[in-house]
Order: sequence, then structure tokens, then C-alpha cells
Amino acid sequence: MTESVVTGASSGTLPDLMGITITELTPQRVVGTMPVKGNTQPFGLLHGGASCVLAESLGSLGASAHAAELFGGVALGVDISATHHRSARSGIVTGVATPLHLGRSIASYEIVITDESGARICTARLTCTLRKIDMPPQA
Repeated sequence: MTESVVTGASSGTLPDLMGITITELTPQRVVGTMPVKGNTQPFGLLHGGASCVLAESLGSLGASAHAAELFGGVALGVDISATHHRSARSGIVTGVATPLHLGRSIASYEIVITDESGARICTARLTCTLRKIDMPPQA
């Protein structure tokens, strides 16, 4: 698995288009940031779907890192739920994903998204299935 696949930094991917930056990546903890600007709904608030994209990106990366360590595998998201506690209008939000369960076929993460003041914006839970798949060669 290439570094760009593990970090989700491949050009043109959804995390790239949304401005998501990964700052820490281990199976035990994944941290990333996302700008509010460009990820808002028509009323100027952070879009709930954008929070879910950040959450799934972080949790999937942690689960993929776990699967890679176990058997050279990857993770595929199968379930996500999110509670949106408050809104953000500007700045950067930060997500921190920590595992709830790291198994041989399933990994689940809790992802907490906060604004720049540390106020909780969203709490999400992601479950991924772990699979061994052949990745196409990167150009």
C-alpha cells in the first residue's frame, strides 16, 4: 500500500478536494483538520455531510493502518453515525479518531470533531470491515 493511499492524500480524492490534512496517523489515533470555508451549506454553516466526510476519512485511515499491520489489508467503511452538537461558520475544525474496537475483521472508531476553541462540533462512530484486496498500481 502506497503512502498516498494510506494517508488519503491522493490528488483528486474527496479528502483532498475538501482540504483535509492528516497530521497524525497510527491505528491508535488519527488526527486531521479541515477548513470550514468551502465546506458549508447554503446558510454559511459547516455542512453536516462535511463533518461525516472528515470523520469517515480519519476512522478509515486508522482502520486501514490496523489492517495493514495485521495482514497487509485495507478498511472499507460499512456504517457511520454522527451527532452534530453545534455549528461552525469559519476557521478550521479538527477531528481525532480513536479506536473502540480493533479486531481481525472489523474495526470501530469514535471520532470527535472540535472547532478552534475546543468546542465539540460533532461526535461520530464509524465501523469498517477489514479486507485483503489488491490495489491497482499508482500512476
